[in-house]
Amino acid sequence: MDDPPPLRSVRLLRARVPEGARYPFDVPVIRRLDTIELNRRVCFFVGENGSGKSTLLEAIAESFGLGREGGSRHIRHDTTDANASSAPLAGALRLSWARKLLFGFFLRAESFFNLATYLGEDREMLAQYGGLPLHRQSHGESFMALAKHRLRPGGFYLMDEPEAALSPQRQLSFLLVLDQLLAASPDTQFIIATHSAVLLALPGAQILSFDEGEIAEVRYEDTAPYQVLKACVNNRAAFMERVLRPAPDPDPD
Repeated sequence: MDDPPPLRSVRLLRARVPEGARYPFDVPVIRRLDTIELNRRVCFFVGENGSGKSTLLEAIAESFGLGREGGSRHIRHDTTDANASSAPLAGALRLSWARKLLFGFFLRAESFFNLATYLGEDREMLAQYGGLPLHRQSHGESFMALAKHRLRPGGFYLMDEPEAALSPQRQLSFLLVLDQLLAASPDTQFIIATHSAVLLALPGAQILSFDEGEIAEVRYEDTAPYQVLKACVNNRAAFMERVLRPAPDPDPD
């Protein structure tokens, strides 16, 4: 984990932003984006829904040559058109590498079903996923099959909300796979958008928050997923009382 990451920075080149461009360039974090400096081989993007973390992750994947709906450079299945929102943003990004990686994979939880359908029962392609058709496994089992068999040391991996497929116990299993890949090669790198306090707990990871309309590096303890989980676990009754029976807004009169 202490080795410097292969991808060192992501920069938005303003000169490449299409004239009159709106979404996603009007998203606050994208509008204010200059350069993201990556200082760890695992970087988590964390933020509320709509904050722009998945949009930027998708654009980085596309800029690297991966399909916007997930897959590798050689196995990709896009059902959206070429004018998808990520395309102009991907074209305006510059990825700066200390060591250029040739292999990568983009996992999008919301479109993983489409990728599994695309693979079907093709034995040659499925050999890279453990051999069993992904639709014959549960969502979590198929994701872990991908993590254990498709990912390999020395790759560039982008993942959008992988916890959507995983129980808390499987999230820990995923972290073990991730740790083994990192230990096997200094050229293994992950960028993961997540809401999971379990995944964010990985020691030594960089965490970038997309809340407050800008991207800022934060501590694990300052992330919303950790704070919500801690408040719930420490005093569940009081926490649920506040959530289910919030105090009424004060009368403006």
